[in-house]
Amino acid sequence: MTTANSAALDVMNDLVTRVGQSIVGQEELIRRLVFALIANGNLLLEGLPGLAKTRAVKSLAAALDATLSRIQFTPDLLPSDVTGTEIYYTDAGKGEFKFSPGPVFANLVLADEINRAPAKVQAALLEAMEERQVTVAGKTHPLPPLFSVLATQNPIEQEGTYPLPEAQMDRFLMHVKVEYPEPPDEIKVLRLVRGEEAPVQRTPDGSPKKPAVPAIPQDAIFHARDAVRAIFVAEPIEQYIIAILDATRHPDGFGDKLKKWLQIGASPRGGIALDKCARVNAFFDGRDHVTPEDVRAVAHDVLRHRLMLGYEANAEGVTPDQVVDEVIRQVAVG
Repeated sequence: MTTANSAALDVMNDLVTRVGQSIVGQEELIRRLVFALIANGNLLLEGLPGLAKTRAVKSLAAALDATLSRIQFTPDLLPSDVTGTEIYYTDAGKGEFKFSPGPVFANLVLADEINRAPAKVQAALLEAMEERQVTVAGKTHPLPPLFSVLATQNPIEQEGTYPLPEAQMDRFLMHVKVEYPEPPDEIKVLRLVRGEEAPVQRTPDGSPKKPAVPAIPQDAIFHARDAVRAIFVAEPIEQYIIAILDATRHPDGFGDKLKKWLQIGASPRGGIALDKCARVNAFFDGRDHVTPEDVRAVAHDVLRHRLMLGYEANAEGVTPDQVVDEVIRQVAVG
């Protein structure tokens, strides 16, 4: 790894460390958030309430010199509440329509409980997530160069929810499952929150003391992206990625389990995501090339939301993660 790439890695590790100071027991979640920024993708976080999903996103925005907007998805939300709308202004007897940007015009967009809004509102995010632009009243408005949708959803609540369609699920780079922290980590959580309840330190004029460490600039993310683009992917690794995708699409040649479990396999966008995320994983490990372990390390988060399971899999209680496990076990490298 070159000196420049090593410097970019140091800054990204510093970003992970800073976010980890206010989030305990969710190291994988923090790492995946930074993964999404470096890979220039969107993230779907799934977990029960209270597992620090929203807090992690807010901490990331605080550690990074980035704007954050939070959209609470509800059944009565309108597309214009997300994208913005044209508003009629009058000045000196002359009127004109001007675009008023919505909350999607931020570096980090926290879409809280995204499955609680109807399809037309979810679809309002599609163009933003894929094209990085918003079209309102026939005019196209570009989004910031650093842009990522970080959506959350509750896996157990079904009443009053609108499941995301496959086309939108496919636009998320990764689908990350957030689990309960371990008991020792929960003790640290209690101590962390207790410490945050302490009186705020103030300057002589009464204003809160500002943190001494400045936020990490956005350019650091762009430098990390340049480093990831330079990571080498050998042809056998490319073939391995495609073989994994092909096994999900044509499971007949991989035993009876996959044949009866899988109904629809991963799209080409899944292969692009595997390639990107494997390179980011290699970057974090300090290597200038991708290995099969990099592909396997990200396979579950990249593929679990891109597979449609058949009736028998659902009847047997088979999860997408078990299907990915079987695919990785069956598919050989090169």
